[in-house]
Parts: sequence; C-alpha cells; structure tokens
Amino acid sequence: MENNRMSRKDFLKITGAITVGTAMGLAGSHKESEAAVANAGTLPSIPRRKLGKTGVMVPVISNGVMYNVVDKQILLKKTLDWGIAHWDTSHGYAQGNSEIGMGIYLKKHPEKRKDIFLVSKASGARTPDQVEDRLQTSLKRLNTSYIDLFYGVHGCSSPDQLTPELRKWAEGAKKRKLIKYFGFSTHKNMPACLMAASKLDWIDAIMTSYNFRLMQEPDMQKAVDACAKANIGLIAMKVMGLSISSDGDKRLTNHFIKKGFTDGQAKLKAVLADTRIAAACITMENTALIATNAEAVLDKVKLTRADMKVFREYALSTCSGYCAGCADLCDAAIPDAPVVSDIMRGLMYYNSYGNEEMARNLYRGISPEIRNSLLALDYTKAESVCPRKIPIGALIREAVEKLS
Repeated sequence: MENNRMSRKDFLKITGAITVGTAMGLAGSHKESEAAVANAGTLPSIPRRKLGKTGVMVPVISNGVMYNVVDKQILLKKTLDWGIAHWDTSHGYAQGNSEIGMGIYLKKHPEKRKDIFLVSKASGARTPDQVEDRLQTSLKRLNTSYIDLFYGVHGCSSPDQLTPELRKWAEGAKKRKLIKYFGFSTHKNMPACLMAASKLDWIDAIMTSYNFRLMQEPDMQKAVDACAKANIGLIAMKVMGLSISSDGDKRLTNHFIKKGFTDGQAKLKAVLADTRIAAACITMENTALIATNAEAVLDKVKLTRADMKVFREYALSTCSGYCAGCADLCDAAIPDAPVVSDIMRGLMYYNSYGNEEMARNLYRGISPEIRNSLLALDYTKAESVCPRKIPIGALIREAVEKLS
C-alpha cells in the first residue's frame, strides 16, 4: 500500500513537525500545534477539479469559515500555504465576523485576492432586494469588489425559491461585475432542489449536503447525476455525516485506523472518490485539521470496495441517528411546527460538532410561537413517515432542554 501513496514518510519529510502538531491540535493544544505547523517548511499544494460550467479549477477542499477569524488570521494563511485558496463564508457566519476577518486579511494582503476563489451567501434573504443588501454588506466586509461564487439562496428548501425574479437579479449582478457565478446551498429536501436546478440554465454551482450516508439514498444519487449532466458545479458540505447524538463512529475509526487513516480522512476520501463532486467544504478551526484534511487528499491510496462496503453497512445500521433532511415528510405531518429537520440539524451541531453557539442561533431562528409549542405536540405521525425511523419526539425534548 505504501508504494501507491504519497508516502507517509515523504509527507512527514515535507511537513517536518506536523505530526506532533496534528496530535496536539486534535487533543486541543492549538498553540503548540500552530507553532509546529508554522515551522513545517514548504508544503505541497492540494489537487484541483473543474467546477462545472464555470470552468474554474478549484481546490478540492474548501475552507468553510463558519467561525470568527478576526483574531485567527494564521488559519487563513495556513490554508493558502496548503493551496486551499477556496474560501467559503456567509453574511451570517459568526455574526459577520467570518467575513470581517477575511476582509482584514485581504486588506493586508491585496495581492492574494486574485488567487482566492471566494464564496459567500445571502443568509436569511427572501427577496431579490434582500439578496442585494446581503451582497453589498459582504463586499464591504470582505474588502473586495467582487465575489467569485455567490449563493443567493442560503439553505434552499424548495424549488419554489428559484424564482424568475432571482434569475433576473443574478444576471444583473453578473453584468455589474459584482459576482462571477451564482448558485445556492441546500441541506433540506436536497434531491428536489437539485433536480429542479438541473433544468435551469442560470444556476452555475450548488453546495449540497453529501456524505457516506447520503450516498446510499437513490433519490440523492439521481439528483446529483442530473446536476452533473447539466454541468452544474457541485460542492459537498456536511461531509463527515455526523449523527444527531454525540456517539463516536467507533466502528469506522477502528476499521480505518488500521489502514493509516482517521475516520474523518476516510469520509473525505469517500466523498471525493465521486468525481461528480468538485470539492468538499470543511470547517477547519485549527491548523491541525487543515493538515489532516490536506494529507487525506494528497494521499494517493484509494478506498477499496471493502472500505465502501464498511461505510454502507455502517450508514444503514445507524440511519436512525442521522437526519437526511427530507423535511417535506415531517413538515406535512406536523404543519403546526414544520421545523423538525432544522431542530435535528441544530442538535447535530450541539452534540456532534460541539458548536453550541450555532445550534442555539439556529434554534432562536424559529418563531417564538412554534418554540413554545414544541413540547405539547404529538410527533407520532412524523415518526411514522420518517424513512430513517428517527425518534423525533425524544430528540425534540432533548433539543428544547439544551438549546432554549
């Protein structure tokens, strides 16, 4: 196996003390990790793929900056050192401090702008006027005159959101040279949104939830294939496929550690093994994670059929702990509270990502009337139609307790 990979020996030779830094970073000692990586020397640049009809060759890892980088400029520099010049942010991330932090970096290093594929999103926008407002704010925060890829719908949940008015706005923004490409992100009702987009000629790229779990869904596979055939660029998010609970993926960890991977590296390799996917967007909040993900894509060893079988069996046996975002079903079952998938996502952020702030912000985004009614509702019908048999009622109670 070592003969086929960018050998671990070569990787360590290039990066010097990076293994020590990674171990410390994963254990939580980020200062030591950053010091180790800072002295690692010249780093190899990660591979690139074409982003659909845009024709742009983007790094296969996108730096998902969902956090405050005002005081973490080193992380932006380190992604560029690895060649991860593919930055993803949003108007709403870290209360604006994600974009503001990136803007500070670009103001200090204006020469870097031309090398970065910059992505942002119109968080919370419902009309073209609101999309315009989000874009103008993002441009100012980011200290840039244009955004490479702009998601005019952040969290598309229905094809009805892809309106003729939005198309007109997107075409106008391109003519004004404020954006180069237009698209949307989606983590709810993804197959329907992707299938609809595949029939539209004005969608350049889409960021969608996609991981070893969603790979098992036939409707998702058909939708991804339709977009690929329409030459729409696809960027995967929620790549780790973490469960709603905080239980670790011990079975996966034990299998892949024997092959020299972490389970997270294997999950990333599994997504990028699908050549319809141009890149994977991953939140990397320390230099250790940057290095770990870079190592995964630089390593030339491919997952075997046996490895993919392990993923499939694990996904099927643990499906009741993962919400696939098929919100139309539970929304129809509980019309008085069509927020089940949002609450499941918030619980995932809280339990598995350890991101309590994002989880609570998502929960607070639900109207007070609905939040106040959650404990009084009957979730039996929603549980009966859930294809993954998620114990919705019990998890709603857990979410109310943790996120209120």
